[in-house]
Amino acid sequence: VFLSLQLFGTIVWILVASTGVPLPLLQGWVMFVAVTAWFLSIVFLSVFLFGYANRFAVNWNQADFIFHGATFVFYFGAFLLQAATTSLHHFPRKFNSTTQEIILNGREYNISIAASV
Repeated sequence: VFLSLQLFGTIVWILVASTGVPLPLLQGWVMFVAVTAWFLSIVFLSVFLFGYANRFAVNWNQADFIFHGATFVFYFGAFLLQAATTSLHHFPRKFNSTTQEIILNGREYNISIAASV
């Protein structure tokens, strides 16, 4: 389970980082969630790999449940923000400008869809 979190967290991290980030507040939160969940899952995995789990009197089933529950909530919120950014692709970037530059071009739109999924 932890390896899949790291794999998909890395993919989201790469996909969001490769876009133009037209709305930094929304996509900044997506990056924060992806990087933080990736890092914490590596720490959690290291605790088990190196045998530190036996040294601490912690209910590891409960800790695992809380970790994955919190990760789900944060990733779901990040999904909503990334999907909201993707849905705004056809709006102009600058409303007062005479040029009609859109928020996401075709390539960034496709990458943003992949990051949302």
